[in-house]
Amino acid sequence: MIFTPLELGGVTLPNRIVLSPMCQYSAGADGVPTDWHLVHLGARAIGGFGLVLTESTAVSPEGRISPRDVGLWSAAQVAGWRRVTDFVHAQGTPIGVQLGHAGRKASTYAPGDGRGSIPVSDGGWPALGPSPLAYRGYAEPVSADPAQVVAEFGAAAVRAVEAGFDVVEVHAGHGYLLHQFLSPRANERTDSYGGSFDNRIRLLVEVVDAVRAAGLPVLVRVSATDWVEGGWTVEETVALAPVLRDHGVALVDVTTGGLDPDQVIPVGPGYQVPFAAQVRAKGDVAVGAVGLITDPEQAETILAEGAADVVFLAREALRDPNWPLHAARALASDTPGYPAQYARAAPR
Repeated sequence: MIFTPLELGGVTLPNRIVLSPMCQYSAGADGVPTDWHLVHLGARAIGGFGLVLTESTAVSPEGRISPRDVGLWSAAQVAGWRRVTDFVHAQGTPIGVQLGHAGRKASTYAPGDGRGSIPVSDGGWPALGPSPLAYRGYAEPVSADPAQVVAEFGAAAVRAVEAGFDVVEVHAGHGYLLHQFLSPRANERTDSYGGSFDNRIRLLVEVVDAVRAAGLPVLVRVSATDWVEGGWTVEETVALAPVLRDHGVALVDVTTGGLDPDQVIPVGPGYQVPFAAQVRAKGDVAVGAVGLITDPEQAETILAEGAADVVFLAREALRDPNWPLHAARALASDTPGYPAQYARAAPR
């Protein structure tokens, strides 16, 4: 199953193993990707992943989680990403960019640099949110202008085409701006972007439409539940899924949490897979599953049982950039093959 090709919006994945977006905090001050990104993403393309996705890539300087985040708001960033996409394509692998806006979780220190919000006096910037409700321990955000957010995502999607990306994933999970608009725990607006379910999903739908207008297939990452009382729920995620499908989304990438520090998550192997299964079964849309998926047999079972259409690997992919090559051997599959440069090391 995991080595069966999959077509997503006109792009064919050679297998169903996806490198999950993971922040690297390795960009320069101007948000341009570096050699680290070339090697990090290029190594997973060599290692046989069916699709590699960049880390969350900010649509504006204010949308960065930290000063070390990459972006896609400038021509210099387009050129930097083009170097990465050209190499990944040379390995026969499609590559996607995850576009995101950190919202009220922006302007924070990168891991190892400190904790919490960076003061403006020290190089930080005002964070944005649906409402002036701070994430605990962070600075209070300024209310965002939805029209500006939509325009920034749309412009970044156009640059994604110029940079050579094959797909775009819109990040609407993990407590970042679009997720903040979805959840009543962060969104107290009284205009057409707050209150009812239809109002709270409005910004995400408008962003999806703007991103799709650039012409690339669109994936959307959502947190299926906030894991807190009064937050975004799996039932709402199931209701959202067919709306996204009807707006042309090719796949929903189902994760959980990140919105509220009071979340209580029962972490364990495949702990988020049941949410993906619910969205796929009830939302009638292709989905990806993520969350402590670590061994080939586990991944194969997830797909064989119909819980998901693809599996996303995160920390396991950091530990083993050649995971798909090893999985092929474990499952007695002859795909993906070792690159010519490594053929002498292929198991006999």
